[in-house]
Amino acid sequence: MGLIHLELFATLDLVGQAPGGPDEDPVGFPFGGWQAPLLDEAAGAQVAAAYEGTDALLLGRRTYDIFAAYWPHQESGEDAGIAALFNRVPKYVASRGRPELPWAGSAQLGPDLAQAVREVRDRHENVKVVGSLNLVQSLLREELFDRIDLWLHPIVLGVGKKVFDDGAVPTNLTLLEPPQASPKGTVYLRYGRSGGTPATGDMSAPDRGLANGT
Repeated sequence: MGLIHLELFATLDLVGQAPGGPDEDPVGFPFGGWQAPLLDEAAGAQVAAAYEGTDALLLGRRTYDIFAAYWPHQESGEDAGIAALFNRVPKYVASRGRPELPWAGSAQLGPDLAQAVREVRDRHENVKVVGSLNLVQSLLREELFDRIDLWLHPIVLGVGKKVFDDGAVPTNLTLLEPPQASPKGTVYLRYGRSGGTPATGDMSAPDRGLANGT
């Protein structure tokens, strides 16, 4: 069985809506493209490294349309490395409709999303979910993810779709490597799922040194 990686870009208040541009998801959201002013060379290198080893993409319909209009035309530009990868690997698309899928190597997932995603995970070693917040939240509810790559950006928006919605299942995560900060203040965090559900405790317990003020 392979691994499903969630590649997520978020603000400090965990808004993940439309980081890439003003036309990405504009309805009721005035900050489309908020990520662009915060990109720097270090963050770009982190993103490129995170995609290494990808052998399939799992995308929501909106993200697929944006990618399909962009990446097939970038194999000779500065994004040539990622473009070649994205254009080569299979693309699996979650959609309730019957969309046209012109990007080579694309296929629509079946109506039973959870089962279809499990089949994709069985078929590939490293499946990357990029953006696609509605899909991400479905995968969180179904506990169908293994890794989270999270880039936290040093802004607060106060509005917009959040990365983690109310349907997320309580889950323990393990930090897989030390956090990395870029010059513009973006912090990259890489987590893996670990067993069980979050524990609770009492911070005033005597053995924690808090009851006596230490």
